[in-house]
Amino acid sequence: MVKSVVIADPEKCVGCGYCEMACSLKNEGVFSKQLSRIRVVRLPLFIDVAVTCRLCEKPPCVRSCPRRALRQDERTGVIVVDESKCTGCGWCIEACDFGALMLHPERKVVVACNLCDGDPECVKYCQLEALEFTTLDKLAYKARESKVLAKMMEIYEERRALKS
Repeated sequence: MVKSVVIADPEKCVGCGYCEMACSLKNEGVFSKQLSRIRVVRLPLFIDVAVTCRLCEKPPCVRSCPRRALRQDERTGVIVVDESKCTGCGWCIEACDFGALMLHPERKVVVACNLCDGDPECVKYCQLEALEFTTLDKLAYKARESKVLAKMMEIYEERRALKS
């Protein structure tokens, strides 16, 4: 099975937080940014981007857990937390390169995006369509496509400048 992830387009995201609210309502039954499994990160120069689990091939969060409370579902790639083993030590949170894991403020266990069983609420409720549920293959293709296009435009501009 091809793994799918939720990705955010920082050019479209305005940091409204609808994704966080939709996630917390779906997973916790309340509207609360603190209980969301997706987080809006605000970067300098007015850049907002929603961050969630990227389903790493060899997830450092799983490898770093001293209690073996985390595992990656073989079919979906989703990080599954065994709450009976998790002590909330935070090693997995520190190990995540994307800052995608959170400590549940009440239960004191780690939570990760569960992709809402393949129908992410955050994507459905993103008003500006800044979030997309896509495969890693499609994501890689888009990255290659944009880099190739940028390089071609650079070459075109250089040649046009030479002719002037």
